[in-house]
Amino acid sequence: MGREQEDKGESMNYVSTRGRVEPVGFQRAVMMGLADDGGLLIPESIPDVSGRLDEWQALSYSELAFEVLRLFATDIPEQDLKALIDHTYADAFGPEVAPAVPVGGIYVLELWHGPTLSFKDIALQLLGNLFEYILARQGGRLNILGATSGDTGSAAIYGVRGRKGIEIFMMHPEGRVSDIQQRQMTSVLDANVHNIAVKGSFDDCQHIMKTLAGDLDFKRAYSLGAVNSVNWARVLAQIVYYFKAVFDVQSATGLAEIRVAVPTGNFGDVLAGWYARQMGLPIRHLILAANENDILSRFFNTGVYSLGEVHQTLSPAMDIQVASNFERYLYYKLGSDAGLLRETMEQFAATGSLQVPQDADGKVDPVFQAGTGNTSDCLAAIRKYHQQYDYLLDPHSAVGVAVSEAQGLGEPVICLATAHPAKFPDAIKQAIGQDVARHPDIDKLMDLPTRCEQIDNDAKAVREYIIKTVG
Repeated sequence: MGREQEDKGESMNYVSTRGRVEPVGFQRAVMMGLADDGGLLIPESIPDVSGRLDEWQALSYSELAFEVLRLFATDIPEQDLKALIDHTYADAFGPEVAPAVPVGGIYVLELWHGPTLSFKDIALQLLGNLFEYILARQGGRLNILGATSGDTGSAAIYGVRGRKGIEIFMMHPEGRVSDIQQRQMTSVLDANVHNIAVKGSFDDCQHIMKTLAGDLDFKRAYSLGAVNSVNWARVLAQIVYYFKAVFDVQSATGLAEIRVAVPTGNFGDVLAGWYARQMGLPIRHLILAANENDILSRFFNTGVYSLGEVHQTLSPAMDIQVASNFERYLYYKLGSDAGLLRETMEQFAATGSLQVPQDADGKVDPVFQAGTGNTSDCLAAIRKYHQQYDYLLDPHSAVGVAVSEAQGLGEPVICLATAHPAKFPDAIKQAIGQDVARHPDIDKLMDLPTRCEQIDNDAKAVREYIIKTVG
């Protein structure tokens, strides 16, 4: 887990967690998405920026994003990279991009100021621009296959809609995303956007995506790419807002180290915080918050990663059992041993369970404080923050706040707010008895026409639909 690279003068390559892909540059990593050996691409080294934190403190969001990304995207000329970043975080976001707002004894990091009112816009607007930049220089086409439990789908679609040379096929579990989330996706009628309702769970959608991406002949013949957080660029873009939030809260409080609470399902958002800490950002603890789908919180408290039943909750983006980014963390936990990682993942595929050693204190990793916030905890947090502070939390953010409070506040904590509450009006109304979670962009969706294809829970059926569509 060493931090080795120190300066922008060094080039950065990417390797697979499973060790069977030759190192590739950043642009190739972006286009490959899921590694060709079925693993996940990670940087060969993690830059140490601890000596540069003071000079980064006063940077704007775009300036900070450039400083972070230039260490990882070394095969893009810096002038081009800066232009990409400035274009991404301009009109599509508010002036601060990700403000840390003091609410009671916490700081709520509002990550929902993008076009689809979700934290995923911050990464997927950048990824859409990266795809377009790379295709313009290398030629060819890209067919994106994605899976969503709600917010990834609309953010990805808004990131690539209408772009030349790109088609997007976005799968969501039929009947298991909110009506608003579904409408945000299916009301986009651009010719290059193809919504697919799969008769199954999000994990089924993700399994189909990985199955087709693992068919290398199909992947290469149809130029298959990924927008899910298996794509390294997604995680990389999310690292930036940890730096910005910690700097802002340090400036306001004078604290040397900050705790950060993260509601998580696919482990990508909290993994970005882990990378930021590895780079030298003074994060004391990452508070991992799960809902009833608690495979990740159980892992960090017991060392056992074991499949359970998928529960439908008020926070659907967290209704996940197989967290696709967990493999990246596990690779480091297993000593960066690709062979051992392969054996461990094969065991998990065969048995639905794996285990890692705990330390003398019973911890898997002292950086993580993990807990579970169930539906009643979620509703109670929404109710409390509305009544006491006149602030509305969406149900995902409320799970993070509930778990952070259960862990003991003591000092200000940054709680990531991952979506605007207007995306989940039923949960808000259930919590406070009022229909007050509104946003004009959401209200407009209700009268728009929609388009969606229903497909069986079958990788072959999805493959045939892609072939039929792109020819």
